[in-house]
Amino acid sequence: MDKRDLSTLFRERLKILVARSGVNQSAFAASVGIDRSALSQLLAGASTRLPRAETLLNIASEHKVSLDWLLGLSQDEGLTGELRASLEIEEGDGGFDATLLARWHAEAAGTKIRYVPAGIPDLLRTDALIDYEAAITKRSRASQAGETQYRIDYNRRPETDMEVCMPRHTLEIFARGLGVWSDFPVEARRAQLAHMAQLLDDLYPTFRLYLYDGRLRYSIPYTIFGPIRAAIYVGGMYLVLNATEPVRTLTRHFDNLIRAAEINAHEAAAFARDLSTSPMTGPAFD
Repeated sequence: MDKRDLSTLFRERLKILVARSGVNQSAFAASVGIDRSALSQLLAGASTRLPRAETLLNIASEHKVSLDWLLGLSQDEGLTGELRASLEIEEGDGGFDATLLARWHAEAAGTKIRYVPAGIPDLLRTDALIDYEAAITKRSRASQAGETQYRIDYNRRPETDMEVCMPRHTLEIFARGLGVWSDFPVEARRAQLAHMAQLLDDLYPTFRLYLYDGRLRYSIPYTIFGPIRAAIYVGGMYLVLNATEPVRTLTRHFDNLIRAAEINAHEAAAFARDLSTSPMTGPAFD
């Protein structure tokens, strides 16, 4: 692995541990035997040099992680030396706060999460839309509501950094009541879009929504949890990628979606608000 890549991965893992520790940087530095300025330099990434072996061992020991994980050579935090499979399948059913998906969000706190939703992003849905979609999908209404609230609470944390990218036409189709939303009432659709606009304003800039032209670009739904893992949603379950290179490949794919966005994050709330007041009839693309 290139020295710069190794340094970058170490810095990302160190940021995860600092965020997870729940203490300030001075206390974290003291706990691993370095001073505050040394920790700041490590987190800033001004140099590709790694800390001394003694410091690496102190960090790994104090925070109960493996050296391989700390250096980005493994996706397994454990000290047993057992590597997780590079590809796993996880069920997506059950209460959100009890699922691995919630744990993955918690583990990625302090790093960037990238998310391509399958429909209207979970945390932006109203209770009315949750009820409507739960009746269609036969998924538990309670678990979906719990997932929505968890994501809202998660995105209100100061350390959160989440980007969401989705096709613009998903919102346009929703506004016109087409496809799966054909039986969702007009006023409920207006309320949903207004609710979405308000949340986008409230959560910006820690939560940023980008919209691209779905006629020119395509993406499956997936979530990238910092440098740790990616979960591809395949309907009721997730294909989980734990290896570094596939996660990087999906990250590049996501970044290309961002570059192709027609509606940028600072414009998304206004776009949803305009849809909420527009005529909700006619074709999806005018």
